[in-house]
Amino acid sequence: MESKSVTQGIRTGWSLLFATWVLVTVATLGSLFFSEVMEVPVCVLCWYQRITMYPLVLILAIGLLPYDPRVLRYATAMTSLGWLIALFHVLLVAGIIPEKAQPCVQGIPCTETHISLLGFLNIPMLSLLTFTLIGVLLFYAHKMESS
Repeated sequence: MESKSVTQGIRTGWSLLFATWVLVTVATLGSLFFSEVMEVPVCVLCWYQRITMYPLVLILAIGLLPYDPRVLRYATAMTSLGWLIALFHVLLVAGIIPEKAQPCVQGIPCTETHISLLGFLNIPMLSLLTFTLIGVLLFYAHKMESS
């Protein structure tokens, strides 16, 4: 009876990891679409967020085949760093962090929003929401793996 529970936990953990990989892949392709197709300039903070997002496509794929829950610790570290950078970026755009604290170069300011959906969803906010959802999925995948 217990092995059935363990098998179910592995299946659920794999499914959550797969859903996370799909989300990360869509986010990566979306960011490339914005910069390469729509030619939206990429600020320094956006590059830092990309540096934490892009490797997750490969890291999570490696953890899927065969399923290796140890990949969760590496993905969680990258996701946490990306989330912190995205939060800083959102607070900078909102004016909570002074503009003089931005690390961006002249000509591509971090506070400029080129895309706004529904009046409040700009690229930094989309990034923060994506990293949050990735973190939630990884948390539940870890919970399935440890139970």
